[in-house]
Amino acid sequence: MKPDDLSERLLVLAVRIGKVVDALPETRLGKHIAGQLVRSGTSPAPNYEEACAAESRRDFIHKVRIALKELRETRCWVRLIMRSDLLPEARMTEIANETDELCKILGQSLVTARRNEDHAKAIARKPSPK
Repeated sequence: MKPDDLSERLLVLAVRIGKVVDALPETRLGKHIAGQLVRSGTSPAPNYEEACAAESRRDFIHKVRIALKELRETRCWVRLIMRSDLLPEARMTEIANETDELCKILGQSLVTARRNEDHAKAIARKPSPK
């Protein structure tokens, strides 16, 4: 998957999360979840964009880790909405599945970036042949 494709998927998710937030009931629980979800659900897209413009591999890893952390939080809030029957499960299932898939993609991206960082460090430590 290309970085632009992932950026687009994260942006589409943020839009969908915004619509979910607007549809939540005006109950105490609904308002609490709405506040948390609007923050966590709209955060991965800009954090990933920041990662794409990272100044170093280490900076990239840090920013992707933040995006993944926010995405995992979003996944939790979406599951809570489903279990609390705040919105119809049919409406939430596709968002839950997309959130799971994006977590896996970002998680794998972190694994790859860390492996590349370790490889680069190993090469840097290797003595040059004379």
